[in-house]
Amino acid sequence: MSYRFNLNETSFHGYGAIQNIVPEVKGRDFKKAFVCTDPDLVKFKVVNKVLDLLTEAGLEYTLYDNIKPNPTIENVQTGVKALKDSGADYIIAVGGGSSMDTAKAIGIIATNPEFADVRSLEGASPTKKACLPIIAVPTTAGTAAEVTINYVITDEERHRKFVCVDPHDMPIIAVVDPDMMGTMPKGLTAATGMDALTHAIEAYTASLRSNFSDPLALKAIEMVNENLVNSFNGDEEARSLMHEAQCLAGMAFSNALLGIVHSMAHKVGAVFHIPHGCANAIFLPYVIQYNRKECENRYADIARVLKLEGKSDSELTNSLINKIREFNVALNIPATMKEYGITEVDFLANVKHIAHNAVLDACTGSNPRTIDDETMEKLLSCTFYGSEVKL
Repeated sequence: MSYRFNLNETSFHGYGAIQNIVPEVKGRDFKKAFVCTDPDLVKFKVVNKVLDLLTEAGLEYTLYDNIKPNPTIENVQTGVKALKDSGADYIIAVGGGSSMDTAKAIGIIATNPEFADVRSLEGASPTKKACLPIIAVPTTAGTAAEVTINYVITDEERHRKFVCVDPHDMPIIAVVDPDMMGTMPKGLTAATGMDALTHAIEAYTASLRSNFSDPLALKAIEMVNENLVNSFNGDEEARSLMHEAQCLAGMAFSNALLGIVHSMAHKVGAVFHIPHGCANAIFLPYVIQYNRKECENRYADIARVLKLEGKSDSELTNSLINKIREFNVALNIPATMKEYGITEVDFLANVKHIAHNAVLDACTGSNPRTIDDETMEKLLSCTFYGSEVKL
């Protein structure tokens, strides 16, 4: 069996990594940047750390910040027009997953205009050309969009999120500088950290896992375990290490792919607007209970890396589930959708629609255990009521 493995052309890591942006831009003879970021990063002047470098070097740029927390088709289409009007020949994406995902979609459509409707990019996108060159500068420690071939767009008209998977969208340069995430609030630290942990766990159990992705996933899991809670509590060194951990997790899942934790989070998030990382954290223990029939030995491997107690694979998997729940308690993440604040009336009114769309999500195909609409609905009900998974 052969494996495809995608990595950035170049990546820079550590404090001061953003200083490499200008030499890379000049070395590649880029002329003008289209800087994709979100309004909060403009408001709090986080993006200025990059803009000031461009200004001091005499490099032109246009700023685009019409980006929502869950980027929409409209965000992308407006961005494509703004990119064309700007005359920019490369993109700098500064932010979390929303900025990165928007930049990827804009960059892809810029070079593949036949996908201007955006919806046609869903799934394994059949694009022919690499996107406009992207330099990705993350400001959160979780999404790892700077090192992946995936992005997620929200279809507001149809109340759904869809995943696009395309090696042509990978940023050519990733700049992973812990100084760029210094202002990340505690809630975002928790959600993105659990997103990173979910990426790594799902990558280690996904159907396309390999000897190349496994070490990255396990190392990421180990580092998240050691640093997430400390990062949440303000430890700067732990924040730096979480930045590295989420990047490793991204490299793993970009190649091994993911599973139904993400399928559920995408579709529930589109309806109830639960932050993506928070949704992953809620669903992860329940999905492990469901998947263990197919890959309990893999979950046991993870438990051993975390030095959890258990004499058998079953006991170790139970310890892993308990460990994830301990994380959620320490990070103030609700245990169920009901605890998050979703009403039973709203849940029951939407669960069939969500279940159906989750089964169709691009991440479902690489889940270690198959699932149908009826079973997905039952699994979602477990995550709402907090009941044990017996499926």
